[in-house]
Amino acid sequence: MNDDQLDLVFGALADRTRRAILARLAETDANVGDLTALFTMSQPAISKHLKVLEQAGLISRNRQGTMRLSHLQAEPLKGATGWLVDYRTYWSESYDRLDELFASLNNKEQ
Repeated sequence: MNDDQLDLVFGALADRTRRAILARLAETDANVGDLTALFTMSQPAISKHLKVLEQAGLISRNRQGTMRLSHLQAEPLKGATGWLVDYRTYWSESYDRLDELFASLNNKEQ
């Protein structure tokens, strides 16, 4: 995943409504009407959120008859998770160093 794609994914995830839409789509596909019924906002507002999610590659949309269904595409989340894992390692190492410091301070006091 390149930096531009990562920017789009994190930008999409920065909004709580879009995260809630992704959680809903993890259960099953939905059309914009289904999603609008879940939130206290207009259908055009939900459509804008869906467009951001689609541009980030987090959802795909296809037609089934007269409905346009949104479907979760979880693959970009792997790239975002991979980026975050690097920082988890950093924090884990920092906590290990802090534990060593506390242990050495306790040994000096005894």
